[in-house]
Amino acid sequence: MPAKGNLDSRATAPAMFAGLAGLAIVANLLAGVGYIAFHDGESRAAASSRPVAGAPSAPSAATVNSLLQRRSRAVLDRDRAAFLATVDPSGQAFRAGQRTLFDNLAKVPLALWKETLADTRPAVAADDGWTARLRLTYRLRGFDRRDLVSTEYLTFDRRPGTGWTISGDGAAHGLRDDPQIWNGGGLTVVHGRRSIVLAEDGAVAGPDSAARTAGLRDIAARLDQGIGTVSGVVGDRWSRRVVALVPATEQEAEELVGDVRNLGDIAALATVTGDEGGRGTGEDRVVITPTAFGRLTALGRHVVLTHELVHVAMGGARDGKTPMWLIEGLADYVGYKKAGVSTKAAGRELADLIATSGVPAALPGTKEFAGSGDRLSAAYEEAWLACRMVAERYGEDRLVRLYRTAEAEPQDAGDPRLQDRALRSVLGIGTDRFDALWRAYVRRELA
Repeated sequence: MPAKGNLDSRATAPAMFAGLAGLAIVANLLAGVGYIAFHDGESRAAASSRPVAGAPSAPSAATVNSLLQRRSRAVLDRDRAAFLATVDPSGQAFRAGQRTLFDNLAKVPLALWKETLADTRPAVAADDGWTARLRLTYRLRGFDRRDLVSTEYLTFDRRPGTGWTISGDGAAHGLRDDPQIWNGGGLTVVHGRRSIVLAEDGAVAGPDSAARTAGLRDIAARLDQGIGTVSGVVGDRWSRRVVALVPATEQEAEELVGDVRNLGDIAALATVTGDEGGRGTGEDRVVITPTAFGRLTALGRHVVLTHELVHVAMGGARDGKTPMWLIEGLADYVGYKKAGVSTKAAGRELADLIATSGVPAALPGTKEFAGSGDRLSAAYEEAWLACRMVAERYGEDRLVRLYRTAEAEPQDAGDPRLQDRALRSVLGIGTDRFDALWRAYVRRELA
């Protein structure tokens, strides 16, 4: 379903399978299948960086960077004692949190972890230590093809006998780190063949640890299967690997994707993380929300995760140009491809709309994907049927080529010439003719 509120950089798609008695198609369960672009590397809170009279003395940049180098090396070496040696021993609560952070990071396959000073000026005026804005650069081995960047804050203080140590973070001053899955409670990491799942404790329900881990292994297995399904349609011009994040709460999911709305009914979303300055240099992640995803049947999970993988494969979270009906329609087409769901069941909301208002005059645009409820579900169903029609009439190869051609067109997003040029180039027909064919197809399939 679409991520409402910022459609030039985000969107989602429907998933409709709840774990009731048998298979239920739930119109209001916007089971997230979509994408959201969130750019790390930008502070979540404004803060003064001006020197303030009376503030504690500042360590030199060389001192801070030396401390951070020791800390970063300890993370990569999985040296817990060396990591905690950089943390103030007198702050028990902060030290306990840092201990959990280290234990979490030790489970993550990090190829790179580097914290450096981003600004030599204090991030905030305070008398409880020297708080600095830092630049974290990291990369997951086997999954990330580029370095990812985010912002974090740490407070440095000089203690008798120990010199400069890390005594806190920016939270006390309203300075929030860019969210990371490992910054919460305990972390479980499950490896698939071509996937990795990073989950906070409590993210998956189960009577014991073994049952919860089995739930995460099921997610990894479905992602592995989905990778093959997606590649069978769109080809292998993508990494064919995926990182899934499973936070413990919807609020944490909202923070991970940078979305301000309530994600309680969204099962999963694709996003870009570690994108410094919004230049499209981050890496794709699939964020799974615990409650909504937990309500899905096995079939629903297959559809949702496969849909999300299409966004990863096609770069949907980086795409502000391709018409939304192509972005979401292709994802649903692949998601439903081997699901065995009837057209009338998957198109129920659109069928209801047709019964009351007739077949829509044109394909759904940005406005329709920014809606909610049954109209939003109908927009996804319209897009799905449009892409299915193209695949049936012209072949899957041309459906994928239509998507890539539209993405590469020189016109700005929203320019009707973009869609028309792509249709003429790939299918040999313009928008008016395509709309007519689609309306007839929808009427035949659902009326």
